[in-house]
Amino acid sequence: MSGENNDGLKLENQLCFPLYACAKEVIRAYKPYLDKLDLTYTQYIAMMVLWEKKACSVKELGDVLYLNSGTLTPLLKKLEAKGYIERKRSADDERLLIVSLTNDGEHLRTDAADVPTSVGACIKLTPDEARSLYSLLYKVLGLLKTDDE
Repeated sequence: MSGENNDGLKLENQLCFPLYACAKEVIRAYKPYLDKLDLTYTQYIAMMVLWEKKACSVKELGDVLYLNSGTLTPLLKKLEAKGYIERKRSADDERLLIVSLTNDGEHLRTDAADVPTSVGACIKLTPDEARSLYSLLYKVLGLLKTDDE
């Protein structure tokens, strides 16, 4: 047993660890900017989708954010309590819960406009490096995403 090669169990050989650590540190870089907006990172990315789409189903939001309804439901309830969104059943299909921006939610977009630039200044990548990293990360997401989710 002691003669077996266990290099696969070394942390330095794991792709998952730098992905995990980077994600944690990038989210930490967002924190001071999002604290000013009274948003968590997950609330912020949900708002980003809604700023773009104005309204969508909970399922669609979950698909875009790679989040399940168990994670989304409490997040959306908190955003609704803050007055940024409202949730209503679809008139066309009662099974669908539609999330839409309120006027306050739309106005929050103005307050959040500088967040991407501020965080981007903390991450010293060239534009080409950032595009390459973005492309590779979405490739990994696509490879890991299964049809049964």
